[in-house]
Amino acid sequence: MPSGKYARKWLWRWRSNPLRRHDDIVESWIVLAVWAVFAAGGTVTGLVTAHAADEVFAQQRAERQSVRAVLLDDVPHTAPAIGTTTERRSTTVRWTTSDGRTHTGRTLVDAGLEAGSGVTVWHDGHGRLTPAPPGPAEAAIEAGFLGAAAAAALGGAVFAGGAVARRRLDRRRIDEWDRQWELVGPRWGHQTS
Repeated sequence: MPSGKYARKWLWRWRSNPLRRHDDIVESWIVLAVWAVFAAGGTVTGLVTAHAADEVFAQQRAERQSVRAVLLDDVPHTAPAIGTTTERRSTTVRWTTSDGRTHTGRTLVDAGLEAGSGVTVWHDGHGRLTPAPPGPAEAAIEAGFLGAAAAAALGGAVFAGGAVARRRLDRRRIDEWDRQWELVGPRWGHQTS
């Protein structure tokens, strides 16, 4: 049974062993704690972050409203930048909110439009222009990516902390071996005939 041999080899720090040192026990607990925090903490962090991001996106969809606006300036058409398929330019637009007030502001619109053309813009409850809120599918994907990134960041921090702790244990073990060798090493010399 190869899996049984592997399990015994992997769990050697937990078995009673005359060669096992106190530092080996400490290291086994550190490894166990790192994996437990990685699994449980990463899952919780990812889910909480994804849920919070999804709530923010839902709030944006509820607060932002689309409105028809009129371009006040021509938007010249030029060649798009390398790596883009469409060109968007900043220009001034005018729109009327639902309460009848007229506003003007700058926003990005597709190039090649003339003054007087109608475009759709988004504004918040205060009449400020904002980007369009993400749709439910786009918000779910972005929330998932943000949750995964948060879980990965926590995992990286946890593994880095565990690596630092294990490195300190290794340094302590090497120092202890040096002290023991200073005691034993001189006895080994010149005893062969």
